[in-house]
Amino acid sequence: WRAVRNHGYWRGLPERFGFLPPTFKQTGPGAIWLHAVSVGEVLACAGLVRRLRAAYPKTAIFVSTATLAGRAAAEEKLGGVAAGIFFAPVDYVFAVRRVLRTLRPSVVAIAETEIWPNLLREAWRTGAGLAIVNGRISDGALPGYRRRRWFFAAALAHADAILAQTEAMRERFLEAGAPPERVAAAGNFKYDFEPRPADANSPVAALVEAARPAKVWIAASTMPGADAADVDEDDIVLDAWRALAARRGDVLLIWAPRKPERFDVVARKLEAAGVEYVRRSALGGSGKAAARVLLLDTIGELSGLFALADVVFMGGSLARRGGHNLLEPALFARPVIAGPHMENFQAIAEDFRNAGALVEISEGSQLAGAVARLLDDPGAAREIGRRALECAQARRGATDRALEEIRRLRRIPRYRPPQPWYAVAWALSRAWKWGAARRLERGMAQQRRLDVPVVSIGNLTMGGTGKTPSVLRIAELLRGRGYRPGILTRGYGRSSPEKELVVAPGAKMSATHSGDEPQIFLRSGVAPVGIGANRFSVGTLLRNEFPVNVLLLDDGFQHVKLARSVDIVLIDALNPFGGGELFPLGRLREPLASLARAGAVVITRSGFADVAEPIERAVRRWNPRAPVFRGCLAARAWVENRTGIEHPADAPPFARAAAFCGLGNPQSFWRILENLGIEPVDRVEFRDHHHYRPEELRRLADQFGGAGASAVLTTEKDAVNLCEICDELLLPLPLYWLKVAMQIENESALLDWIEQRLREPGEG
Repeated sequence: WRAVRNHGYWRGLPERFGFLPPTFKQTGPGAIWLHAVSVGEVLACAGLVRRLRAAYPKTAIFVSTATLAGRAAAEEKLGGVAAGIFFAPVDYVFAVRRVLRTLRPSVVAIAETEIWPNLLREAWRTGAGLAIVNGRISDGALPGYRRRRWFFAAALAHADAILAQTEAMRERFLEAGAPPERVAAAGNFKYDFEPRPADANSPVAALVEAARPAKVWIAASTMPGADAADVDEDDIVLDAWRALAARRGDVLLIWAPRKPERFDVVARKLEAAGVEYVRRSALGGSGKAAARVLLLDTIGELSGLFALADVVFMGGSLARRGGHNLLEPALFARPVIAGPHMENFQAIAEDFRNAGALVEISEGSQLAGAVARLLDDPGAAREIGRRALECAQARRGATDRALEEIRRLRRIPRYRPPQPWYAVAWALSRAWKWGAARRLERGMAQQRRLDVPVVSIGNLTMGGTGKTPSVLRIAELLRGRGYRPGILTRGYGRSSPEKELVVAPGAKMSATHSGDEPQIFLRSGVAPVGIGANRFSVGTLLRNEFPVNVLLLDDGFQHVKLARSVDIVLIDALNPFGGGELFPLGRLREPLASLARAGAVVITRSGFADVAEPIERAVRRWNPRAPVFRGCLAARAWVENRTGIEHPADAPPFARAAAFCGLGNPQSFWRILENLGIEPVDRVEFRDHHHYRPEELRRLADQFGGAGASAVLTTEKDAVNLCEICDELLLPLPLYWLKVAMQIENESALLDWIEQRLREPGEG
């Protein structure tokens, strides 16, 4: 209906039904979604969004609005800060769920009073944190909330926290049915507005400078009447200007209507009155620079212009509109005139009134006189402005409190797939759960122990979590302390006729014979490797063949048939819990309750996402005792596949490259490239453990060459799965693979913990 009346709304119609741009799609949880309905909420929350960006530089922050003006203000103020700005979905379940599945937010923050029941319920169902920030309920809306308390209480019960602007607003949320223990008076964001004066080189600043020594009066956010019986502030400002201009010729009026649709209305009023004016959008036109009225027909520019004012009239206060924000001009120490209708900013107006920091008028006929008195007495004007500044600064800090609450509420949510697949997958996942429990029970009953301690390194999810580099790093650390480690691995995907293989470090063997991950272990030369499904039997062979005194069990968390002294579980920060559901509904191999078996937890790829803290909180739910460490893959070198020559990771020997990989979690490779400042001109993903056929490599060469690439990039794991003539097949493009290593924060503490457990054989 809005689009019929205003065609600008057609632009965002798909977004309102949940169809967001493909670039918004998040491959892992952790994003933050802030909803700010219109211009006022966007401007109030701009500081919070910037603070979130500084606090979580690796997190995608999305901002939604409901109005065209709000969207324009968000793009103007937050376009370089937010990862995406979009129109909020209509409050239907299908649209809300589609947005949640796309963004996968760890927390949803809703500004002021947007109590949409499906949005609140669906966000709550995912497990994401849910907060109402800068909360307020206006005088006009309060009776409706009271009458429908039964309805709003059900919706507000889903909010984890409601941060109200004042104690009075807190009471209003309680009257609406909010749970008392979740509602707090936390202050008003608008007190935290960071005053940024307009650029001295801007056209408006240049116009004001050319008009000096004239005084500047800003009529801000003027509005028409609430109904036919109410006053039109634009008429009042025009009458006041004409009366003021008749008395003195040294005043420049900057007139900023509140709504964009009023720009043309005000222009017609000025023309009908014969007042010479210039529109902000037309500044620079011949013969207009000397006009004494500037019609500010732009969005988002007003707040910086308050620094240029000598006196400000705040609109929405003579008409019955509830007033507008006094804080922006106050933080520039400017005296403000307001009418009697400040219901929407009652607490702020009361503070200013008590401090003598506000000039109040009761009707429009008093406006010209109030402006004239402040212009005639600059000393009094400065004193009122000083008091206003002090009043505004005394209540700062609400943004800090909201930031801390969002930090506390960040979680690892679960995002269910759409029907009908959800119902089918749910049934299959119950069968998987039963089977996993049976396998665990049988494995524990058949458990056997080797005569050397075993360090198991595994995970809960399908797909890559960085197990191979983690095993290598722990092997290196143990060697550094005098141990002689060996590595036990299944050798997934190998085609060797031997059931069990024991291979010396550095030995040459094809990936089809050993499997791709054992090939990386062998290339490293760190330790001998035992390959086979029966890890007890392979471990016995390895122990007999080499003088190892500790064995590292690769991907061993579910392989409980082999007893271990140390059980380390890896959790991937890019996909921590595989959607929180068992396969095939999610990517979990066994329920999250199995974390209780973990001796220690390492959050891998933690440098690629800001979710280590919520992951640790989730771990603590199931395992309060295990130490938690953080690790991340670091690029060591680019290796030219044909020659084996290594180049520094941060000084690659290529300019424009394309990339491919076949990993359990390909995002890890793309994030490393991004951190290295490499943006592939094209990229292709294959399934995990993919063995590349010659025709596939020929197609890649043609595709990448057509995209303008001068080199092809891949991972070490993929490099071992290439055929022998891969370099010839990719010609003329040279192939480079990236050598990486796991870096673990506080490695010495992890190693101390491992050593302590190794000295206590039999402990699990």
